[in-house]
Amino acid sequence: MRTYAIGDIHGQLGLLKQAHARIARDEAARGGVSQLVHVGDLLDRGPDSRGVIDYLMQGQAEGRPWIVLKGNHDRFLPRFAAEPGWIDAGLASGRHWLDHEKLGAAETLASYGIDLRDHAGTHAAVLDRVPQAHLRWLEALPLWHLTPRALFVHAGIRPGVDLARQTEQDLVWIRKGFLDDARDHGPLVVHGHTVVERVTHFGNRLAIDTGAGHGGPLSVVVFDETGLHLLTDEGRRPLAAA
Repeated sequence: MRTYAIGDIHGQLGLLKQAHARIARDEAARGGVSQLVHVGDLLDRGPDSRGVIDYLMQGQAEGRPWIVLKGNHDRFLPRFAAEPGWIDAGLASGRHWLDHEKLGAAETLASYGIDLRDHAGTHAAVLDRVPQAHLRWLEALPLWHLTPRALFVHAGIRPGVDLARQTEQDLVWIRKGFLDDARDHGPLVVHGHTVVERVTHFGNRLAIDTGAGHGGPLSVVVFDETGLHLLTDEGRRPLAAA
């Protein structure tokens, strides 16, 4: 089966639809069966987090073969709704989602018509305006997807730990201990979370977050019997280990 993977989206609905259009053209040219993996960080920073969720949920409801993984940014909104004082242990600053301007809470809330205010007022507005179906869907997103060619995950894995024993905190947050580990993990680990200037194959991992949340492009890669490729508007470009 052909597998496409899309990097961190961060509320960029327009870029997501463009990426899906590239995939549709590639599928039409080759036929056969495909699946599409989104590696998480659907929300925050970009202008239309709500639109991204609506679009992905609708596609899944229509039976499209879309796998959507959970990123660290996809925890903030549903956890805030359930527990307004919650602070993610992965944040080195120790600051709340609402108080950390670089995380993008204001943009996500604005996509639901919510103005950022004090915590109590914002929490009340979230409970009033964010559909419960969105919150349940975000909370239930899977943490990884394994194929014969690759393991897809948001941030990475704890090297040397069996997949069944990986923690959610590592799968959505890890950098140190994974990015600097050159050992063979078995399958190629395809991940986002850590921004790279261009999609980069490190031998044991493939980094595909090219900074859509910071004004960069939204990248797509494809795995099939012909190998691994970057999918561009001009077609496929082979990807090899650096």
